[in-house]
Amino acid sequence: MATKRWAIGLVFVCTLFTSFAQIFYKFGADRLSFNLISIITNWQIVLGLTLYGIGAVLLITALKGGDVSVLYPIVATSYIWVSLLSMYFFGEIMNLYKWIGIIAIFFGVIFVAKGGKKDSITYTDPV
Repeated sequence: MATKRWAIGLVFVCTLFTSFAQIFYKFGADRLSFNLISIITNWQIVLGLTLYGIGAVLLITALKGGDVSVLYPIVATSYIWVSLLSMYFFGEIMNLYKWIGIIAIFFGVIFVAKGGKKDSITYTDPV
């Protein structure tokens, strides 16, 4: 199945929802004691869970529009968004290794997406 552009876009939107969910988890974790009441009354945790649920629905919907081998690797961009959002919201420092990792993820997602095209290079068994 050819992967549709709307499905690719929807997966990117999914990664933004789930990345913001991680940020809200972090905000909520600072005020969390590990009991059920603390979790369900912590608005940041509840918002994070809600965003994560929306992200799951978006991903499931997107998977109807293309190959899972092309779409799911895009979820890896959430590592990029969380790193950038962590710099902004928490003042976390990005060292050279983190930037190299972000660049590797970025190009990895592009390579996997290109591999999903019909005109891409395919492996043929020489035997």
